[in-house]
Amino acid sequence: MSTFAKQTFDATIYAASRPTYPRALFDYIFAYHSTGIPPNVKVLSPERTAKGRVISSPRWDQAVDLGCGLVSQATTELTRFKKVIGIEPGEKMISSAKSHIVNTLGKARNALAQFTFVQSSAEKLDCLKTNQQTWSSQPPAQACHWFDWSKLWPELSRVIRPGGTGAFWVYSEFRLTKYPSLTPLISEFMQGEDPATSLGPHWQRPGRTILDNHLVDVPAPPTELGFGEMDRIYFTGAYHSGFPRANVFPVILRNATTWGGLLGYLRTASSLHTFHERYPEDLKRTDGDISERFWKALMKSAGEVDGKEYQAQDKVMIDWPVALLLVKKL
Repeated sequence: MSTFAKQTFDATIYAASRPTYPRALFDYIFAYHSTGIPPNVKVLSPERTAKGRVISSPRWDQAVDLGCGLVSQATTELTRFKKVIGIEPGEKMISSAKSHIVNTLGKARNALAQFTFVQSSAEKLDCLKTNQQTWSSQPPAQACHWFDWSKLWPELSRVIRPGGTGAFWVYSEFRLTKYPSLTPLISEFMQGEDPATSLGPHWQRPGRTILDNHLVDVPAPPTELGFGEMDRIYFTGAYHSGFPRANVFPVILRNATTWGGLLGYLRTASSLHTFHERYPEDLKRTDGDISERFWKALMKSAGEVDGKEYQAQDKVMIDWPVALLLVKKL
């Protein structure tokens, strides 16, 4: 996405303010990699279940992290694989990712020897050999809603070996766990139509729309490319409706933070960056920029629900619905 490639983009602040996926999500994905069957989905046919076990043939040789960004969490999770290749178009992201790996895993174990980074788009994987990858994913960088799937599926078909897994996931618009009544206020700020009072018109499309629709617009791979049936899993709880009931699970991405932490998260929105390019005078307002004004209104509304006045240091619980796509190479 173009915002992350701009010189004004601060990768360090972005990483510090964004939520991290729980280990339970990775455990779910790795269980699928081992069996070819999405855990806890109870409506699979006996034929599908048997076929999944036949085609799984899991190996843990090499993982490809598409749109790897800062690999902030995949760092520790993907070390289950002998080799990890991060594909990322943004030079700043790659530089920060390397530093993060050293800081997280330590210099003593020569962590960077396990990781290789290539500056490239996800749809052009010339750096990868045919049928060599055991696992391909799009972890925490929130990238797969920007992919050109008409180009990506043929590339993945070429590089993923039989029995290999493709896994792609995103989190969508945040919710306040304790305050479901404030969801309309959040949605109006994030997705409203007035360009002067909402971030809605400033998101890059169609990527943001695909994310907000929980990847339902991502096409399944053509059968002639050698993939099995693609599974769509929704860790959305009761926040969203319309998904197959058997594929919906409780929210898996929940973060206890402070109201000040929430403001930090709001300020990482790419649409906010674009908003300020179009309305630079907003940054000069004495009552705060658009993100701070919304944050104050949201905090005030929560206080009204509880009969108290919240401050930046007070605690708040945030949920992010997660959508997950899983597919096996036959």
